[in-house]
Amino acid sequence: MTGGARLVGEVDVVGAKNSVLKLMAAALLAEGTTTITNCPEILDVPLMGDVLRGLGCEVEIVGDVATITTPAELNHRADFASMSKLRASVCVLGPLVARCRKAVVALPGGDAIGSRPLDMHQAGLRKLGATSGIEHGCVVAEAENLHGAQIWLDFPSVGATENILMAAVLAEGTTLIDNAAREPEIVDLCVMLQQMGAKIEGAGTSTLTVHGVSKLEPTEHRVIGDRIVGATWALAAVATRGDLHIKGVDPHHLDLVLEKLRAAGAEVTLTDEGFRVVQDGRPQAVDFVTLPYPGFATDNQPFAVVLAAVCEGTSMITENVFEARFRFIEEMMRLGADARTDGHHAVVRGVEKLSSAPVWASDIRAGAGLVIAGLVAEGVTEVWDVFHIDRGYPRFVENMQRLGADVQRVSADPER
Repeated sequence: MTGGARLVGEVDVVGAKNSVLKLMAAALLAEGTTTITNCPEILDVPLMGDVLRGLGCEVEIVGDVATITTPAELNHRADFASMSKLRASVCVLGPLVARCRKAVVALPGGDAIGSRPLDMHQAGLRKLGATSGIEHGCVVAEAENLHGAQIWLDFPSVGATENILMAAVLAEGTTLIDNAAREPEIVDLCVMLQQMGAKIEGAGTSTLTVHGVSKLEPTEHRVIGDRIVGATWALAAVATRGDLHIKGVDPHHLDLVLEKLRAAGAEVTLTDEGFRVVQDGRPQAVDFVTLPYPGFATDNQPFAVVLAAVCEGTSMITENVFEARFRFIEEMMRLGADARTDGHHAVVRGVEKLSSAPVWASDIRAGAGLVIAGLVAEGVTEVWDVFHIDRGYPRFVENMQRLGADVQRVSADPER
């Protein structure tokens, strides 16, 4: 890509990656056909389809619609070949224990952003009456019966909340999940489960109360808009001094992000379809601290680094969730960013412009962040391993081009 572009125009945000994959897993909880609409056309959706097919489901994905037919008898083994390609595949663990009373789930793959152990997932299942451990690279869980329990999470883990929730909906009695994750994607999952017949109270709060039922029914559900993609475009608008109308995502899911952009000097207005971000002149330095929702999402941290790199002044960025996310800063330094790290803090002194260089994308958000960085760098920047971007952003290059960026995808090789 060639730097110097100012992103201008409208961009549509489709369904949330961090929601759709869990909703697909939830389809395992009910025999019959579940339909999920507003699915993003990203690589991870068909990969999740492969995981479900391996468990005995029929899966059809056409455009933004996924149709999942779940049999009466599920295969309780999720093998390494399908599980190794995406982290979210671990969310089949809870549904399998609930439906089959046993599960053998290969440890998942996914982005290289740091340690993400499954201790809390397993501890929650044990509280519900299951045995659980790691054997030969797999999580192995089994239970004669699941029963309600009071479960406290040491950290409001999204994945642990989802797995425990999906096991608890078919357990006998009442389960309380304290210090539960509060993300909008958790609320979306709760809404779909309620449509299937689950009895859940407290969605969107730190305490979920689940009254177990004996059976769930299939449903049709529309995925919420992707707040991380919405934030990507919003931060890109400010970094490139652009003007973007971002549609299809609830701006209230991005309250803190938009507050930070206003502090940087952007004009942010809410619209009937989303929100508009306009940046005239060089943005001002802003500090960012990543925290569980409603805090600033760790997935947005790379875009915050890009913005800080071209702001006027010095920004402090603190990463409290994934320790390896700062490897992204090494690539930003190749592009001329004035940054240094100390533990889970990064100090970024803004420069007027970055300079082009070949850089490497280590994960989905790093890939998108490096493309945005290339837009504010002098010269031609190459970003390698952009297949990561395909896992989180539908038609990313086409959208960039339509908004005025000089970006070309040189190779379609999914391994490079």
